[in-house]
Amino acid sequence: MEPSPAKGKPQGRLLVSTTLDAKDELEERLERCVGIVTSMTNGLSEREANDAITAHVCKGPQQHEEVCLGLFSILLTETPQAQRCYRDLTLVNRDGMNVVLMKINQILMEKFLKLQDVCRTQLVWLVRELVKSGVIGADGILMTLMKQIAGGDISSKNLWLAENVLDILLEQKEWVLKSGMLIAMSVYTYLRLMVDHGTPNLLPLRQKEVDFCISLLREKFMECYIIGRDLVRLLQNVARIPEMELLWKDLLHNPQTLSPQFTGVLQLLTSRTSRKFLACRLTPDMETKLLFMTSRVRFGQQKRYQDWFQRQYLSTAESQSLRCDLIRYICGVVHPSNEVLSSDILPRWAIIGWLLTTCTSNVAASNAKLALFYDWLFFSPEKDSIMNIEPAILVMHHSMKPHPAITATLLDFMCRIIPHFFPPLEVQVRQGVCNSLTFIMEKRVLAHLAPLFDNPKLDRELRSMLRERFPEFCSSPSPPTEVKMEESVSLEMENHVLDKEDSCYDATEAAFSDDEEEINNKGEAGKKKEFRFHPIKETYIEEPADISPYVDQLDEPLKEKVTQLQKESDMEVQCEVMQEIVDLILEEDFDSEQMSTLASCLAELFKGHFRGDVLPDEITEESLEESVCKPVCLVFRNLCQMQEDNSSFSMLLDMLAELYQKQPKIGYHLLYYLKASKAAAGKMSLYEAFAQATALGDLHTCLMMDMKACQEDDVRLLCYLTPSIYSEFPDETLRSGELLNMIVAVIDSTQLQELMCHVMMGNLVMFRKDSVLNILIQSLDWETFEQYSTWQLFLAHSIPLETIIPILQHLKYKEHPEALSCLLLQLRREKPMEEMVKMVLSRPCHHEDQFTTSILRHWASKHDDTLGEHIKALLIKNNNLPRKRQSLRSSSSKLAQLTLEQMLEHLDNLRLNLSNTKNNFFTQTPILQALQHVQASCDEAHKMSGALVFRFSDLFALAEEYEDSTKPPKSRRKAPASSPRSRKGAAPPTNNEEESASSSASEEEDSKPKAPKRKRKGSSAVGSDSD
Repeated sequence: MEPSPAKGKPQGRLLVSTTLDAKDELEERLERCVGIVTSMTNGLSEREANDAITAHVCKGPQQHEEVCLGLFSILLTETPQAQRCYRDLTLVNRDGMNVVLMKINQILMEKFLKLQDVCRTQLVWLVRELVKSGVIGADGILMTLMKQIAGGDISSKNLWLAENVLDILLEQKEWVLKSGMLIAMSVYTYLRLMVDHGTPNLLPLRQKEVDFCISLLREKFMECYIIGRDLVRLLQNVARIPEMELLWKDLLHNPQTLSPQFTGVLQLLTSRTSRKFLACRLTPDMETKLLFMTSRVRFGQQKRYQDWFQRQYLSTAESQSLRCDLIRYICGVVHPSNEVLSSDILPRWAIIGWLLTTCTSNVAASNAKLALFYDWLFFSPEKDSIMNIEPAILVMHHSMKPHPAITATLLDFMCRIIPHFFPPLEVQVRQGVCNSLTFIMEKRVLAHLAPLFDNPKLDRELRSMLRERFPEFCSSPSPPTEVKMEESVSLEMENHVLDKEDSCYDATEAAFSDDEEEINNKGEAGKKKEFRFHPIKETYIEEPADISPYVDQLDEPLKEKVTQLQKESDMEVQCEVMQEIVDLILEEDFDSEQMSTLASCLAELFKGHFRGDVLPDEITEESLEESVCKPVCLVFRNLCQMQEDNSSFSMLLDMLAELYQKQPKIGYHLLYYLKASKAAAGKMSLYEAFAQATALGDLHTCLMMDMKACQEDDVRLLCYLTPSIYSEFPDETLRSGELLNMIVAVIDSTQLQELMCHVMMGNLVMFRKDSVLNILIQSLDWETFEQYSTWQLFLAHSIPLETIIPILQHLKYKEHPEALSCLLLQLRREKPMEEMVKMVLSRPCHHEDQFTTSILRHWASKHDDTLGEHIKALLIKNNNLPRKRQSLRSSSSKLAQLTLEQMLEHLDNLRLNLSNTKNNFFTQTPILQALQHVQASCDEAHKMSGALVFRFSDLFALAEEYEDSTKPPKSRRKAPASSPRSRKGAAPPTNNEEESASSSASEEEDSKPKAPKRKRKGSSAVGSDSD
């Protein structure tokens, strides 16, 4: 997982990198800030240094940020100065350490694996100090740091991190107890890690983990209760540890001893686990790789990605326990959109099938199957999602033909788990599994279950057990016509999918068969379409809000208002009550410890407001104002009416941040309110204050997460917000292609055209000169429509083409046809400039790649004089450089290696292309002069250069008859001296006088550029010696 110091030669002091890696932007920025701080404090006493940096901080926000980041970077890289730097940081920072917290979060999420060992140690030390100081937002940083502790990994670095984070939690336990989410996340993390720490040498660490978890579970059980049913699963895995055994006894027989509100284990098992807990046990790198596979990799092309993941994370014996985390994450967190479900992207069931088939331990295999079926056991259609149970049924269905053993073992597990999971709850478990199967058929995931449960490939005993357990699902539907039609579905499913399934877990060449080949007449097509699989869209059945676990923890006036809010159904009355709740929050004697509980109540009460479309169908001033008249918008409105330095503002912002933890959609709803409401005009900067108040503590991360949530929920709203987001937060949106990719991945052609109109009317700027090239390079990995949309949006801006012309160095004709075709059409409209011509000629020559020839031909017909001059300049310039040093000269990029051979090959292709036309491009004086110049210098050089003359003899033949009238006659006297060298290895000419004259003419052309040539040689003597 870590880059090895032996392989990586560090370029900076913060991150490990190889000599081939480009300098990291974050590291460069921090180094600049270190330079600023060092230059201010060098040679000064401690007191004078403090005065200097304090004075610099007072100049403005930019100087404040430079000093804070400079001290932060010194703290990470120079251990002896850490204490002093932290002291200085606490003295000079003016934003509650916000700048530093944002950078720590960025490093933890993006750069942690690349950190030098010293910096990693110092980062953990800094987090410890921030927690000691009670810095607001430190709990979010600590949760992000916990996410970096990998499951199934007992390497020394991972154990060190697990122990150090645990020490922080134990040392600052009083502080931990103030945050309900931190309590739950810590318990979830260390209950899971205990499983990996069972070897004798790790027992002391495991005992510390046990003591920590037991104390929190007994003291703060209702805070741990929010974990949901996966808390029971984790406790089952460690049930044989003596302390855990005692806890289990209380959990089953004396639940009231844990909490008066806790009624028993069934209450936990019927509570769905939040995505944030399932996601916290995957490191950011694992999460990124899994999301990439489920959103970008095509079904049939997944093997190399799976092999990489296997080598990186699943290759050791102890790593087998990670499979449960991965399966729970895929089932509970990865919920693809309808577009992805109906595409050929790698489906979730295929990844889960691969995880099951590659399992090397029986215990791990049983736990993996339990993780897959866990949401089935107490499934409730009103509370749970179809997306959580869909992977298991599809794994069984699609494995029947290629891997019948997988289907059989899963069906057997499903039957046996009912009586054995927890005998006193056998009835409830059976009901949960039956609910799952019924819901699966209702949602048409499978047409019916008889072909699966009563399949001849299953052994007789298993089929008998299935008929006994699930008699209602083992018979086909009774109406004969329906049976006939649904049987056709079964056949169709086999024809369409099973060819692919033969190697569905490790395929390299699999592909979907063409639906249209199998449907020959419209009548049949109509019948089959009626029963074909459709993308699953979750439907919600509105249910009464359940705030009983929280409302009793509130003080009386607040409890009364929340209860009243629950009972009211009229929107206006709800708004009035909500305003009264806000007034209570703003009172001086409000207990801030109730904030988390209140947020849980409000999230539950307002869950209906976050479903469905936000943006009105018809956008008018009236409809927009009406759409923001919801109780939750009252919090937004109150914030807009307050001053940002007001204590009430901070209190309300904290409440909103707590609400954001319970309901992440609140983020993009706030963005919508700030754009749509008249009361919020000019207040978009309020979102930045909100982002910094959240546990994320970082505007960029928060904005990207909110826009991603918006993209998944409402594409129209995403397009509506786009102009405001780009104009209000240019530094967060224009630096990378993350937001742009979100947009072009989901918009249709109409929405693309609307965005282009916004750009051309000046309402939207999506690119700027300093970052557009980087974004276009990123877009080369996107889907075809996404790339075309990106280029259309770029062309709508007035950015000169020369800004992005270096992208040509990255484009390969087989891999990047979208970018090449867009560039070709744009270059066609441009008058050639020397840098453009250079980049075009820098492309590698390949007989199938017609890009360079086609644009050169166009320029040769429209701008022949200009093109001729540029080619002459480039030929002479490249020819005068020593052959071996052509690839070492400075240019706009390492990739730009324009060689003489390359240029001649492109020109020869152009000559062949123009041979049957009346174009006179190759009769121009500049071209002929350049060819003579190259030929003469090649003749004077080594045999290898002579081979160039022979290879491109037809090209050089164009210049043989040309004689430059500007040549002085004295040059002819040089002919006898140079003639023998120029003729070495070549066929004798038919006319010696004519050949010598031609040779001297070529030499005379050399007389013009000779001075600069000597100058260039003189400046690089070492290179000359190497030649």
